[in-house]
Amino acid sequence: MSEKTILLDHGSGGLASQQLISGLFLKYLDNPVLHGLEDSAVLDNYPGRIAFTTDSYVVDPIFFPGGDIGKLAVHGTINDLAMRGAKPLYLSLAIILEEGMPFDDLERIVISISEACRESGVPIVTGDTKVVPRGKGDKIFINTSGVGIVADGLEISSKMAREGDIILLSGTMGDHGITIMTRRAGISIQGKLESDTMPLHRLVQKLLEEIPGSVHTLRDPTRGGVATTLNEIAANSGLAIELREEDLPVRPQVRAACELLGLEPLYLANEGKCLVVVSPEKAEAALKIMRSMPEGAEAAIIGRMVTGKPGRVVINTPIGGMRMVTSLHGQPLPRIC
Repeated sequence: MSEKTILLDHGSGGLASQQLISGLFLKYLDNPVLHGLEDSAVLDNYPGRIAFTTDSYVVDPIFFPGGDIGKLAVHGTINDLAMRGAKPLYLSLAIILEEGMPFDDLERIVISISEACRESGVPIVTGDTKVVPRGKGDKIFINTSGVGIVADGLEISSKMAREGDIILLSGTMGDHGITIMTRRAGISIQGKLESDTMPLHRLVQKLLEEIPGSVHTLRDPTRGGVATTLNEIAANSGLAIELREEDLPVRPQVRAACELLGLEPLYLANEGKCLVVVSPEKAEAALKIMRSMPEGAEAAIIGRMVTGKPGRVVINTPIGGMRMVTSLHGQPLPRIC
């Protein structure tokens, strides 16, 4: 293992910066657009409308079971594009490093970014690196932006949800959030806990292709979890949502960890799951499509859009009761992504 660390000189724009870019970033991320190292990337035209998103990643710890900050950044930006029905095309990568960060840790993250880009088919085409003095950051922060194309006539939005629509979740809740929480606290839980980070654009494209016109809303329940995202969908659509508690998918080890720590899986972050709101007549078809792919193997129907007080989300319990589900209050799990 190398004992090299990041120096302030690596962010100076001089020789050390050039060596970092050519010796590390281009080594793993090179492609015809990025290779020129120009001030901006010139991209091809595609038919359709442009989707554009940006996000920053400050997760602590930067390495965790199932992923790391680099993989999280790539997947998160791809998924933000996919949730509007866009086909992701290109990403930018901006990294802020703290002086003294081990070079081997940075290389490990860049390799992870490279692998995530290759597996998803979405390249990094432009980027930037800065270095802040020791103590002025926390190892590494990443910003990624993404560009994609939305087909003409396609409108995916929380506002498009309709009365009677069925709500599906592509897999189990809370995997990422509880993994970060237990890792940070040094708590060991029986059973494998790992982040669910993964790209969802292929799952989304298959849904849009095989049941065209039936998918009304797509959302990835990251910070604030499924509960907060459902409250946003209900508020934006002017409808209410009913859930069935026994239909909510949660891994046994996640549920056990939540009981130990006093957490509710509905409020934990997810980084590889999506909520899908579809026409009722196509709900079973959507479920079958989702379960046919690795990204949605554990998909479930969890509720429906109903009339009632706009913005209200309720859960029907197994014993016949009902409870309100509100948005997340406070910050129980900081720096989750």
